[in-house]
Formats: sequence, structure tokens, C-alpha cells
Amino acid sequence: MHGRQSKGGAAASPIKLAVKDLRISYGKAVALQGVNLEIHEHEIFGIIGPANAGKTSFLKALNRMDVFNTGMRVDGEIRFNGLDTRHLKNVYALRSRIGVVFPLPVGLPMTVYDNVALSPRWRGITNKAELDVIVQRCLTRAALWDEVKDRLGALGSLLSGGQQQRLTIARALSQEPDLLMLDEFSIAVDPVTTMRIEDVLKELRQEVTIILVTNLVQQARRLADRTAFFLNGECVEIGVTEDLFTGEVKDKRTRDYVEGRFG
Repeated sequence: MHGRQSKGGAAASPIKLAVKDLRISYGKAVALQGVNLEIHEHEIFGIIGPANAGKTSFLKALNRMDVFNTGMRVDGEIRFNGLDTRHLKNVYALRSRIGVVFPLPVGLPMTVYDNVALSPRWRGITNKAELDVIVQRCLTRAALWDEVKDRLGALGSLLSGGQQQRLTIARALSQEPDLLMLDEFSIAVDPVTTMRIEDVLKELRQEVTIILVTNLVQQARRLADRTAFFLNGECVEIGVTEDLFTGEVKDKRTRDYVEGRFG
């Protein structure tokens, strides 16, 4: 197995996700093509780039969300934990290992408690004491427990936007995923909450692999071990994040983007 050095100089980690010759299209329009990359266990892997670069399409392909879009075609190879995801028959089992947090908080029309307990119940956990432990653990990991522990029976939709986004993270964590994907999580979140969630992600990297799609290049710089730059449906460059900001980049477009000359 290939490995990598984390920001803290940790030992090399095995490959969690490998993408080879990925191409994504919608009818005749090509959203992404020629993508080859590897993401390692317990890595925060950043993806930056302007709108319509193919970032969200990439995430959709990883956990087979393309099945919801009849016009979306995915070609190439995606291996998750060594398994070719494009040929897995049990798509739901795959998605249970990959948690997703979307740009806008998606609070299910149920209580705070039930939002987090939903996935464990689907897995067959019905014991109240066991569910209580899971709900508290996930809300704590999402830095939300102290704010909602006295109103677990309230509707999740009544929480503030920042709280709802952290509830979405807690719900994703309740799946016990191997991989957590976040797509522009801070679009609808205030700066203070954004920093709190960033602190959560730094802690979570000890337990899960994280893919962070962000239009905030400084957020990628703060969090990501390595970062990929997507532009016009192409993965232009992948490198150690700090090197993309301070070192030699392979493509001038990368430097122009991270320095704010376009985007």
C-alpha cells in the first residue's frame, strides 16, 4: 500500500479511495474527465475550484448518487476500500459507509434525537439506552450536544442554520462512515460556527477519512493535508496543501486561483 505523511508527520496510511480515468458527463456535456487520484485513510483531502469545475459531480460519483440522475453517466474506476464501487450490487451498503454533508443543512422533519437515531435504527438498533449513547456521542462529536441536550424532543428544523448544519454532521456520523464528504458546508453558516465545525473536522480525521469540497481556499489551507484543484472539468493539480500556496506549483492556473486572480 502506498502511504502519505500527515500534517503532524504521522506514519503513512493505506489508500482509502482510488480513482482512475474518471469521466462524468450529462448527455453530451462533459462535467469532468481524466481524473486520477488516491486518497489515504485519515486524510483530509481538499478539493478547490470555481463554480462548474466538476467538484460536486465528483462527490456524486463516489457514492453512486448518479443513479438518481438518469442523465448522468460515470465512466472509469472508483475503488473504495479496494472494492470497485461501479460494480457493487448493494449501493445502500456503500452509502452507509460514506457520509455526506451538503451545502445547505437538510434537517429531516423530525426531532433532533430522531434525526441522529434514524440511521442506527435502520441498522436494527432499537434499545433506547444504546440509542441514547449513540445520539449523545454523535452530537458531542459535532460540537452540538451542549446546545441541544435539553431539547432533544424539539424539531431539528427549529434550530439555527449553524446548528442544523452541525446536526447534519451528527446524522452523517451516526452512520459510522469510513469516509465523510462535505460539499461547501460553510455556505449557510456564520464564521464562528464555521470555525467550530473546522475544529470538529480536525478531531474527526483521527477516526474517518474526509473529503472537503470548498470554495474558500484558506479553509482548504487550514484543514487539508493535500488538495486537488479542479477547473473546467479537469483536475489540474494535486499537491500537499501548503505547497500549493507557498511552494512551486506545476500549473500557473493553480497559483492564479489560490492567489485570487480568478474564481
